[in-house]
Amino acid sequence: MPSLSALHDRAVLADRFGRDPELHLFELGDLDEPFWSHTAWYTASADGPVALLYAVGEVPTLLGLARPERADALAGLLRAMRPVLPRRLLAHLTPGGVDALAPDYRAEHRTAMLRMALTDRAALAPHLGRGVGPLTPGDLPDLLALFAAGYPGNWFDERMLTTGPYVGIRDDAGRLIAAAGVHVSSPGRRVAVIGNVTTHPDTRGRGLAAACTAHLCHLLAARGTTHIGLNVRADHPTALPLYRRLGFTTVTPYDEAVLTAA
Repeated sequence: MPSLSALHDRAVLADRFGRDPELHLFELGDLDEPFWSHTAWYTASADGPVALLYAVGEVPTLLGLARPERADALAGLLRAMRPVLPRRLLAHLTPGGVDALAPDYRAEHRTAMLRMALTDRAALAPHLGRGVGPLTPGDLPDLLALFAAGYPGNWFDERMLTTGPYVGIRDDAGRLIAAAGVHVSSPGRRVAVIGNVTTHPDTRGRGLAAACTAHLCHLLAARGTTHIGLNVRADHPTALPLYRRLGFTTVTPYDEAVLTAA
């Protein structure tokens, strides 16, 4: 089994991830605060894959992504990490990663996901407009109400409204009926991962999610963001076609799984 090493140098990590930024958007964003202080980074070789253990909330997140030609190296790294992993975790791992942790860890839930990246910005133009405006920390109660109605169980930290940006659409009565935001971003590294794209169930089918997402991507691009990505369930009947219409293409499949020590 390869020996495990911890990495602490942000410049070294940025150099590694910067060679394939669309694959490693989350990792590059997590090199900045407020995320950096909650991270631990591991590798098993001088130039091999790097895995991130992000310790926020009750269930830490393990992030390990590699291209197919490096799948064996990632599997070796994950096996070497078993002594440092918590008993329960949420894992985002490219194919072969979940199996590399078996039988020591069993998957309670396993969902096929896609990492996508914006590769055709011209596709955003037809969807811009529709009264999309910025959201601020003062909009938190309305945003939480929208998530409760349209996206229960989503991953959201209210600090995202300050690290943002977040945008939304309100109806004539002032009710927030659609929103989109940023999970992580790094203006200095010019990367962003969008998420929490939500439409109220009463107003779906009107192009509101497309308008919010297009506006958000346009705003990020205007700020100099070079690489914009997102995660989506591989079989999502509406979100996947939506993102493709907006100019997103698949970077890699991966598994999202809740893993528990056997």
